[in-house]
Amino acid sequence: MSPAPEDLPDAAWAAALAALPAMGPGRLRALLGQWSPPEAWRRVAQGRAAPHPTVSEACGRERSKVAAVWSRAATELDVSGHWSAHREAGVEVLVRGAAGYPEVLVDDHEAPSVLFARGDPEALGRRRVAIVGTRTCTHYGAEVAGELGRDLAAAGVAVVSGLALGVDGGAHAGALAASGAPPVGVVGSGLDVVYPRAHARLWARVASEGLLLSEAPLGARPEPWRFPVRNRVIAALAEIVVVVESHPRGGSLHTVDAALARDIPVMAVPGSIRSPASVFPNALLADGCAPVRDALDVLVALGLSSAPPKAATDLRPPPEGDAVAVLAALGGEPASLDEVVSRTRLAPGPASLALARLEGDGWVAGRGGFWESRATGSARLTP
Repeated sequence: MSPAPEDLPDAAWAAALAALPAMGPGRLRALLGQWSPPEAWRRVAQGRAAPHPTVSEACGRERSKVAAVWSRAATELDVSGHWSAHREAGVEVLVRGAAGYPEVLVDDHEAPSVLFARGDPEALGRRRVAIVGTRTCTHYGAEVAGELGRDLAAAGVAVVSGLALGVDGGAHAGALAASGAPPVGVVGSGLDVVYPRAHARLWARVASEGLLLSEAPLGARPEPWRFPVRNRVIAALAEIVVVVESHPRGGSLHTVDAALARDIPVMAVPGSIRSPASVFPNALLADGCAPVRDALDVLVALGLSSAPPKAATDLRPPPEGDAVAVLAALGGEPASLDEVVSRTRLAPGPASLALARLEGDGWVAGRGGFWESRATGSARLTP
């Protein structure tokens, strides 16, 4: 049975406010900056909230329309049932200013008024690094993200990311593989609306072994506007933001801007000047951001003296003969067979056989007529 309205905690009213249509973080912050959650709900339901100057400014020119939408939706929402649904789903509702709210966010100028959480809040008590990047990363980007996530977690650093495809997912998968510091995921939908669906298992593991956070209540869809505002939370939680791969107008730009606005250091992974995925991190490096060659660079920036543990010995058969020259010719960027032939001066037949052998042994990956090295760090060979 759902509790009676008079028995509901402030968190229940705050969660209900967050569930109203046309309710973004700025508007919710304006409401809860003026009144307690129950009082804010009463004013919204009666259509008396929008006239307040601060709330009116947050609503903009459509304040009258927004007030009407809020009032109508509030009369239709069962606050008690909404609260019970969150409790039954194991989702905690964290209200700014109340016990349990992440201390690292309390003084942020754009702190979420309400956060929905599943998992262990103690994950935020560790050193924290955000690893971000494009969804359409290269093999190189995915591998680097995974290695950084693994080595940072193994060194006791919590990896913060957005659980998106590409770099985000690679970083969290790496962190979980280390069985070290618990990862922190910040998502752009309700904690019951997994997005992308391909990461359903990854979401579940982050929630059970780390912490999953969202500003959206249960049932909230992954609307496009939620992701740029989500990225400010990723930045605010981090002590350092690391950009692995990103296109110039990718979501990482929002995270970097949010970090710089908070004086949070930004670091970047160097990439090929021919790779579109490395345009943004390379530009950051040109602007003076510190480079990330491995997790040790990040640990040094954090002021930690411990180095990440050495990776296990590579069990792949070492390249031999023509394969050595082909692997070296690939470098850090994709290449077609014709480009490999040009760089190595091998005939097409031997070059093709060498690529097939390297792919079978796990040294390269082929896609769409292009080949890319999967050798990293000290595993790269030169002829």
